[in-house]
Amino acid sequence: MIKVVRGNPTPEELAAALAVVRARAAAAQAMPPGAPGIRDSWSDPARIAARNLPRPGPASWARTYWPGA
Repeated sequence: MIKVVRGNPTPEELAAALAVVRARAAAAQAMPPGAPGIRDSWSDPARIAARNLPRPGPASWARTYWPGA
């Protein structure tokens, strides 16, 4: 069930949103069991830990947002 919480979407906008949801569900169902999905690799803590994190210092606050800084 899809519930519109805010706004007043047109029927075309609702159809587009439903098409995206159905396509994602079909893609997830077509993946073989045990294969890493998009969500799995995005939420993997090793992805964040593999990068060099900013070191403390006077300007470290400016480097915390930009990846690879």
